[in-house]
Amino acid sequence: MHGGTQKVVYKIACSNGFSCVLYVWDLTMNYFSEEIATEDITEQSYGSDLFELNNKYLTQQGIRTPTLYDLNNEKSHYSFDYALVEYIDGQTAEAYFHHPDSLIQDKLFQRLGDLLGSMHANEACTYGKLNHSGTNTANCHLLKMENAKRQLSYASQYVESIRTNHSKLLHALYELESRIEPRSRYGFIHGELGPDHVLVNDHFDPYLIDIEGASFFDIEHEHSFLQLRFGDYYRYLKIDNLDPNRMLFYRFHHHISLISGGLKLLHRGFPDQEFAKGLIHHHSRSTLKFIQG
Repeated sequence: MHGGTQKVVYKIACSNGFSCVLYVWDLTMNYFSEEIATEDITEQSYGSDLFELNNKYLTQQGIRTPTLYDLNNEKSHYSFDYALVEYIDGQTAEAYFHHPDSLIQDKLFQRLGDLLGSMHANEACTYGKLNHSGTNTANCHLLKMENAKRQLSYASQYVESIRTNHSKLLHALYELESRIEPRSRYGFIHGELGPDHVLVNDHFDPYLIDIEGASFFDIEHEHSFLQLRFGDYYRYLKIDNLDPNRMLFYRFHHHISLISGGLKLLHRGFPDQEFAKGLIHHHSRSTLKFIQG
Protein backbone atom coordinates (compact mmCIF):
# COMPACT_ATOMS: atom_id res chain seq x y z
CA MET A 1 0.00 0.00 0.00
CA HIS A 2 1.99 2.97 -1.34
CA GLY A 3 2.46 6.51 -0.08
CA GLY A 4 3.91 6.09 3.40
CA THR A 5 7.21 7.69 4.35
CA GLN A 6 8.00 6.11 7.74
CA LYS A 7 6.78 2.52 7.68
CA VAL A 8 6.01 -0.07 5.03
CA VAL A 9 2.37 -1.18 4.78
CA TYR A 10 0.96 -4.25 3.04
CA LYS A 11 -2.58 -5.53 2.62
CA ILE A 12 -2.81 -9.27 3.25
CA ALA A 13 -5.65 -11.08 1.48
CA CYS A 14 -6.17 -14.61 2.83
CA SER A 15 -7.60 -17.54 0.86
CA ASN A 16 -10.60 -17.77 3.24
CA GLY A 17 -11.67 -14.20 2.46
CA PHE A 18 -10.18 -12.56 5.57
CA SER A 19 -8.06 -9.43 5.04
CA CYS A 20 -5.76 -7.52 7.33
CA VAL A 21 -2.88 -5.06 7.14
CA LEU A 22 0.80 -5.68 7.89
CA TYR A 23 2.80 -2.76 9.32
CA VAL A 24 6.59 -3.01 9.13
CA TRP A 25 8.80 -0.60 11.10
CA ASP A 26 12.05 -0.98 9.17
CA LEU A 27 14.39 2.00 9.50
CA THR A 28 16.13 1.09 6.25
CA MET A 29 12.82 1.84 4.51
CA ASN A 30 12.16 5.08 6.43
CA TYR A 31 12.74 8.35 4.57
CA PHE A 32 13.40 10.19 7.84
CA SER A 33 15.73 7.68 9.51
CA GLU A 34 18.49 10.32 9.82
CA GLU A 35 16.26 12.52 11.96
CA ILE A 36 15.07 9.57 14.08
CA ALA A 37 18.67 8.64 14.85
CA THR A 38 19.49 12.09 16.24
CA GLU A 39 16.27 13.44 17.76
CA ASP A 40 15.44 13.44 21.47
CA ILE A 41 13.62 10.23 22.45
CA THR A 42 10.79 12.28 24.01
CA GLU A 43 10.10 13.87 20.60
CA GLN A 44 10.09 10.69 18.53
CA SER A 45 6.93 9.77 16.65
CA TYR A 46 8.08 6.48 15.16
CA GLY A 47 8.03 2.89 16.30
CA SER A 48 5.88 -0.08 17.27
CA ASP A 49 5.95 0.80 20.98
CA LEU A 50 4.24 4.15 20.37
CA PHE A 51 1.80 2.53 17.96
CA GLU A 52 0.80 -0.09 20.52
CA LEU A 53 0.51 2.43 23.34
CA ASN A 54 -1.54 4.93 21.33
CA ASN A 55 -3.73 2.22 19.81
CA LYS A 56 -4.66 0.99 23.28
CA TYR A 57 -5.27 4.50 24.62
CA LEU A 58 -7.43 5.63 21.69
CA THR A 59 -9.45 2.42 21.81
CA GLN A 60 -10.04 2.84 25.55
CA GLN A 61 -11.27 6.40 24.93
CA GLY A 62 -13.69 5.26 22.24
CA ILE A 63 -11.74 6.91 19.42
CA ARG A 64 -11.97 4.76 16.30
CA THR A 65 -8.67 3.40 15.00
CA PRO A 66 -8.05 0.00 13.34
CA THR A 67 -7.83 -2.86 15.83
CA LEU A 68 -4.37 -4.19 16.63
CA TYR A 69 -4.47 -7.99 16.21
CA ASP A 70 -0.87 -8.86 16.97
CA LEU A 71 2.49 -7.14 17.36
CA ASN A 72 5.95 -8.69 17.24
CA ASN A 73 8.90 -6.70 18.56
CA GLU A 74 11.15 -9.62 19.55
CA LYS A 75 13.41 -9.27 16.46
CA SER A 76 14.19 -13.00 16.77
CA HIS A 77 13.58 -13.73 13.06
CA TYR A 78 13.69 -10.24 11.54
CA SER A 79 15.57 -7.04 12.29
CA PHE A 80 12.37 -5.00 12.45
CA ASP A 81 9.10 -4.87 14.39
CA TYR A 82 5.84 -5.69 12.65
CA ALA A 83 2.12 -5.82 13.42
CA LEU A 84 -1.09 -7.24 12.02
CA VAL A 85 -3.89 -4.67 12.05
CA GLU A 86 -7.56 -4.53 11.07
CA TYR A 87 -8.20 -3.76 7.39
CA ILE A 88 -10.76 -0.98 6.92
CA ASP A 89 -12.49 -1.63 3.62
CA GLY A 90 -13.01 1.85 2.25
CA GLN A 91 -11.33 5.04 1.12
CA THR A 92 -9.51 7.91 2.79
CA ALA A 93 -11.41 11.03 3.81
CA GLU A 94 -9.64 12.82 0.96
CA ALA A 95 -11.75 10.86 -1.55
CA TYR A 96 -14.88 12.43 -0.07
CA PHE A 97 -13.74 15.96 -0.98
CA HIS A 98 -15.16 15.22 -4.43
CA HIS A 99 -18.14 13.08 -3.45
CA PRO A 100 -21.24 13.99 -5.51
CA ASP A 101 -23.64 13.68 -2.55
CA SER A 102 -23.37 16.64 -0.16
CA LEU A 103 -25.47 14.82 2.45
CA ILE A 104 -22.87 12.04 2.64
CA GLN A 105 -20.13 14.67 2.92
CA ASP A 106 -22.04 16.31 5.76
CA LYS A 107 -22.46 13.00 7.56
CA LEU A 108 -18.81 11.97 7.25
CA PHE A 109 -17.11 15.26 8.12
CA GLN A 110 -19.48 15.99 11.00
CA ARG A 111 -18.67 12.55 12.41
CA LEU A 112 -14.98 13.29 11.99
CA GLY A 113 -15.44 16.59 13.79
CA ASP A 114 -17.18 14.81 16.67
CA LEU A 115 -14.41 12.18 16.79
CA LEU A 116 -11.70 14.84 16.98
CA GLY A 117 -13.63 16.78 19.60
CA SER A 118 -13.80 13.65 21.75
CA MET A 119 -10.10 12.95 21.31
CA HIS A 120 -9.01 16.52 22.06
CA ALA A 121 -11.22 16.59 25.17
CA ASN A 122 -8.81 14.12 26.82
CA GLU A 123 -6.57 16.51 28.74
CA ALA A 124 -3.41 16.50 30.84
CA CYS A 125 -1.54 19.19 32.77
CA THR A 126 1.74 18.31 31.02
CA TYR A 127 2.43 17.67 27.35
CA GLY A 128 4.17 14.80 25.58
CA LYS A 129 3.85 11.21 24.41
CA LEU A 130 2.08 8.68 26.62
CA ASN A 131 5.39 7.01 27.45
CA HIS A 132 6.81 10.30 28.75
CA SER A 133 3.74 11.90 30.31
CA GLY A 134 4.33 14.09 33.33
CA THR A 135 7.96 14.87 32.51
CA ASN A 136 7.54 18.03 30.41
CA THR A 137 6.86 21.26 32.26
CA ALA A 138 8.10 23.94 29.83
CA ASN A 139 5.89 25.51 27.15
CA CYS A 140 5.28 22.92 24.44
CA HIS A 141 5.32 25.43 21.58
CA LEU A 142 9.03 26.03 22.24
CA LEU A 143 9.71 22.53 20.85
CA LYS A 144 8.17 23.62 17.57
CA MET A 145 10.06 26.91 17.75
CA GLU A 146 13.37 25.04 17.81
CA ASN A 147 12.20 22.66 15.10
CA ALA A 148 11.11 25.56 12.87
CA LYS A 149 14.57 27.13 13.18
CA ARG A 150 16.25 23.84 12.22
CA GLN A 151 13.96 23.27 9.25
CA LEU A 152 14.30 26.88 8.10
CA SER A 153 18.07 26.50 8.14
CA TYR A 154 17.81 23.28 6.11
CA ALA A 155 15.43 24.82 3.57
CA SER A 156 17.73 27.82 3.16
CA GLN A 157 20.44 25.56 1.81
CA TYR A 158 18.34 24.51 -1.19
CA VAL A 159 15.60 27.09 -1.86
CA GLU A 160 16.87 30.44 -3.12
CA SER A 161 13.84 32.49 -2.01
CA ILE A 162 14.07 31.07 1.52
CA ARG A 163 17.82 31.67 1.70
CA THR A 164 17.42 35.30 0.53
CA ASN A 165 14.72 35.97 3.14
CA HIS A 166 16.09 33.81 5.95
CA SER A 167 16.64 36.64 8.44
CA LYS A 168 13.18 38.13 7.79
CA LEU A 169 11.53 34.74 8.20
CA LEU A 170 13.43 34.11 11.42
CA HIS A 171 12.34 37.52 12.73
CA ALA A 172 8.71 36.70 11.86
CA LEU A 173 9.02 33.39 13.71
CA TYR A 174 10.29 35.11 16.87
CA GLU A 175 7.58 37.75 16.59
CA LEU A 176 4.80 35.16 16.37
CA GLU A 177 6.26 33.16 19.26
CA SER A 178 6.47 36.26 21.49
CA ARG A 179 2.68 36.66 21.40
CA ILE A 180 1.97 33.25 22.98
CA GLU A 181 0.88 33.19 26.63
CA PRO A 182 1.74 30.17 28.84
CA ARG A 183 -0.87 27.49 29.51
CA SER A 184 -1.05 24.35 31.61
CA ARG A 185 -3.72 22.18 29.94
CA TYR A 186 -3.13 20.11 26.83
CA GLY A 187 -5.43 17.97 24.68
CA PHE A 188 -4.62 14.62 23.11
CA ILE A 189 -3.86 15.15 19.42
CA HIS A 190 -2.94 12.96 16.45
CA GLY A 191 -0.03 15.18 15.46
CA GLU A 192 -0.21 14.96 11.65
CA LEU A 193 -3.85 14.55 10.79
CA GLY A 194 -4.40 15.05 7.10
CA PRO A 195 -7.33 13.56 5.18
CA ASP A 196 -5.01 10.74 4.06
CA HIS A 197 -4.72 9.66 7.70
CA VAL A 198 -8.48 9.09 8.04
CA LEU A 199 -10.00 5.88 6.65
CA VAL A 200 -13.75 5.65 6.06
CA ASN A 201 -15.71 2.40 6.11
CA ASP A 202 -18.93 1.57 4.26
CA HIS A 203 -21.01 3.07 7.07
CA PHE A 204 -19.15 6.41 6.80
CA ASP A 205 -17.39 5.90 10.12
CA PRO A 206 -13.96 7.61 10.24
CA TYR A 207 -10.90 5.76 11.61
CA LEU A 208 -7.60 7.42 12.49
CA ILE A 209 -4.41 5.80 11.19
CA ASP A 210 -0.65 6.52 11.47
CA ILE A 211 -1.09 7.23 15.16
CA GLU A 212 2.52 6.86 16.36
CA GLY A 213 2.93 10.64 16.81
CA ALA A 214 -0.16 11.13 19.00
CA SER A 215 0.47 13.00 22.26
CA PHE A 216 -0.81 15.59 24.70
CA PHE A 217 -0.08 18.97 23.13
CA ASP A 218 -1.63 22.31 22.17
CA ILE A 219 -4.72 21.43 20.14
CA GLU A 220 -3.97 24.50 18.00
CA HIS A 221 -1.07 22.52 16.56
CA GLU A 222 -3.64 20.01 15.30
CA HIS A 223 -6.23 22.54 14.21
CA SER A 224 -3.78 24.66 12.23
CA PHE A 225 -2.73 21.50 10.36
CA LEU A 226 -6.37 20.47 9.82
CA GLN A 227 -7.06 23.95 8.45
CA LEU A 228 -4.13 23.60 6.07
CA ARG A 229 -4.94 20.06 4.87
CA PHE A 230 -8.75 20.02 4.82
CA GLY A 231 -9.23 23.41 3.18
CA ASP A 232 -12.93 24.24 2.76
CA TYR A 233 -13.90 21.08 4.66
CA TYR A 234 -12.24 22.39 7.81
CA ARG A 235 -15.55 24.17 8.47
CA TYR A 236 -16.87 20.85 9.78
CA LEU A 237 -13.93 20.46 12.17
CA LYS A 238 -13.31 23.96 13.53
CA ILE A 239 -14.16 24.99 17.08
CA ASP A 240 -14.53 28.40 18.70
CA ASN A 241 -12.15 28.41 21.68
CA LEU A 242 -8.79 28.29 19.87
CA ASP A 243 -5.95 30.70 20.63
CA PRO A 244 -5.42 32.78 17.44
CA ASN A 245 -1.78 33.48 18.32
CA ARG A 246 -1.02 29.78 18.62
CA MET A 247 -2.94 29.06 15.42
CA LEU A 248 -0.82 31.53 13.45
CA PHE A 249 2.47 30.40 14.99
CA TYR A 250 1.78 26.73 14.31
CA ARG A 251 0.57 27.48 10.77
CA PHE A 252 3.91 29.18 10.07
CA HIS A 253 5.74 26.22 11.60
CA HIS A 254 3.84 23.73 9.42
CA HIS A 255 4.70 25.58 6.22
CA ILE A 256 8.41 25.73 7.11
CA SER A 257 8.47 22.09 8.19
CA LEU A 258 6.77 20.93 4.99
CA ILE A 259 9.33 22.71 2.79
CA SER A 260 12.06 20.82 4.61
CA GLY A 261 10.09 17.57 4.52
CA GLY A 262 9.55 17.89 0.77
CA LEU A 263 13.26 18.53 0.22
CA LYS A 264 14.25 15.45 2.22
CA LEU A 265 11.82 13.26 0.26
CA LEU A 266 13.22 14.70 -2.96
CA HIS A 267 16.81 14.09 -1.93
CA ARG A 268 16.23 10.60 -0.51
CA GLY A 269 14.55 8.96 -3.47
CA PHE A 270 10.84 9.09 -2.53
CA PRO A 271 9.03 7.46 -5.50
CA ASP A 272 6.62 10.35 -6.12
CA GLN A 273 9.13 13.09 -6.92
CA GLU A 274 6.46 15.41 -8.33
CA PHE A 275 4.63 15.27 -5.00
CA ALA A 276 7.85 16.24 -3.19
CA LYS A 277 8.48 19.13 -5.61
CA GLY A 278 4.89 20.30 -5.13
CA LEU A 279 5.33 20.36 -1.35
CA ILE A 280 8.46 22.49 -1.67
CA HIS A 281 6.95 24.94 -4.13
CA HIS A 282 3.59 25.40 -2.39
CA HIS A 283 4.92 25.76 1.13
CA SER A 284 7.78 28.04 0.09
CA ARG A 285 5.20 30.43 -1.36
CA SER A 286 2.99 30.10 1.72
CA THR A 287 5.94 30.74 4.06
CA LEU A 288 7.00 33.89 2.22
CA LYS A 289 3.48 35.34 2.55
CA PHE A 290 4.18 35.77 6.27
CA ILE A 291 6.75 38.49 5.52
CA GLN A 292 4.93 40.20 2.67
CA GLY A 293 2.97 43.34 3.39
